[in-house]
Amino acid sequence: MSFFEMGGYAAYVWPAFGAAAAIMIALLVQSLRAMRAREAALRTLEATARRRRGTGDGDRDHDGERNAPA
Repeated sequence: MSFFEMGGYAAYVWPAFGAAAAIMIALLVQSLRAMRAREAALRTLEATARRRRGTGDGDRDHDGERNAPA
C-alpha cells in the first residue's frame, strides 16, 4: 500500500495525475470534434466544386482552362 501513499505525498500526486488525465481526455475530445467538423466542411466544399464543374461552362476543362474551338 505504500505505493498508493506515495511516501506521504499522495494528496498532491494523485490529484496531479487526475488533472493531467482529465486535460488529455479533454484535448482528445476537442481534437476529434474539430477533425469531424473539418471533414464535414471539406465534404461540403468538394460537393460544391463537383456541382460547379458538372453544371458549369461547357467550353472549359475541369481545371478551368478554355478548350480550343473544334
